[in-house]
Amino acid sequence: MKKLITILFLALLVPCLKAQQAEISGCWLGKLSVGAVDLRIVFNILIDDDGIYKATMDSPDQSVKDIPMGDVRFSDDSLVIIAPLLSGDYKGKMVNDTSIEGTWTQSGLSYELNLIKQAGGFKMNRPQEPVAPFPYIEEHVKFPSLNGEFNLAGTLTIPEGNGPFPATILVSGSGSQNRDEEIFGHKPFKVLADHLTRSGIAVLRYDDRGVGESGGNPVSATSADFAEDARAAIQFLSDRAEINEERIGVIGHSEGGLIAFILASQYDDIAFIVSLAGPGVNGKTILKDQTEYISRLNKMPEEVLQQTMRVNDTIYSILEKYGDPETGIEKINSFVTDFYRQEGEGEEVIEQVMNNLSSTINPSSYPWLSYFTRSDPAEYYPDIKCPVLALNGEKDCQVMAEKNVSAIVNGLKNSGNQNVTAKVFPGLNHLFQHADTGLPNEYGEIEDTMSPEVLETISEWIIGPREPGAPDRGKK
Repeated sequence: MKKLITILFLALLVPCLKAQQAEISGCWLGKLSVGAVDLRIVFNILIDDDGIYKATMDSPDQSVKDIPMGDVRFSDDSLVIIAPLLSGDYKGKMVNDTSIEGTWTQSGLSYELNLIKQAGGFKMNRPQEPVAPFPYIEEHVKFPSLNGEFNLAGTLTIPEGNGPFPATILVSGSGSQNRDEEIFGHKPFKVLADHLTRSGIAVLRYDDRGVGESGGNPVSATSADFAEDARAAIQFLSDRAEINEERIGVIGHSEGGLIAFILASQYDDIAFIVSLAGPGVNGKTILKDQTEYISRLNKMPEEVLQQTMRVNDTIYSILEKYGDPETGIEKINSFVTDFYRQEGEGEEVIEQVMNNLSSTINPSSYPWLSYFTRSDPAEYYPDIKCPVLALNGEKDCQVMAEKNVSAIVNGLKNSGNQNVTAKVFPGLNHLFQHADTGLPNEYGEIEDTMSPEVLETISEWIIGPREPGAPDRGKK
């Protein structure tokens, strides 16, 4: 998930009534709908002793907080916030003391963004997020990348008691993510690591390259590069005295599941794999299924959907065929422009389409997209000999549950690996939350981070079921 990093510039306040100042100051919450994703946006506005507006912005669903604002203008019930660095602006009209109706415009695209004044500061409720003190050892660590060119940083949690302990690394899904795989205010990997460590399993979770405290550059990196980073994490664990080096596994979420398969096909010291909503079919199929399923849930008109699918199919084919970003992007841009001109669309619409396209497919993202589109887990199944647990949620909109879990089970068993366990959990989404539709715009609205039955399934599969009434494993 890409961060919505917005820096807005604040101007001197035009003289206005004290009553107007009192109305606009405070915490204002709105929801920005971008495709299938809803992002909550918070403007925190106050007035300093000189009568000048000061403000910060939060995007809680993207874990972005306290972004300093720039110029804010408010007069005659109209609010304008300019964002010159992002070619964006917010314009709104105060309807009453507690609501503003307005529009956010960025890169030529406009989105409705209505704001509601909050009685206090906005805070999301995340009841599963672990809070110290913990009944285990928590250590902040750094370890070298596989080529030694940069360091990766993470958190290692080790059960109390006598080791050595079984261990696992956690590998995040697509996009640059921190060690907690933080998304929409949730910290799935922190919740998972806490549960596993309380169950007697050591866990290493780490910031992706170029994120948080990790070095390296994520630009142009592919799943193969991230697999090398994961291998470096395994090597770090194997050198720790508290860890049983013969029982180190990989738990990968989404793209992390593909990375787990890559690793296990290359190294025979991987003790086990847990694929959490990981792909079982090729990347092109994943992307096509995802687009169609989410579009249908959002009730996209059939004619528009079929047009979108035709365009996307050609784009995916270009991504498959051309690994070079310059060539691929040129061919994609040419195709999309010609397609919509032939469909009779005006230049203004085409410009908006191209602006939207360039935010997704650009020189930085192209290598990853091209690699993922061409990726196929079936290439790795014949060389995977370790036990595999494949889990998914029935309402997953990003990785179709039955299709991908079945492909993993059948692919591994047909390749000679019979030690495969699989389960599709009813009612759970891509993050393994209990969901209504499973659409991504629900992720942030749901308070629970990860279903307890999924957590128990993982720990019991790795280490065996806990006796009724027994204390946390690993405790003295």
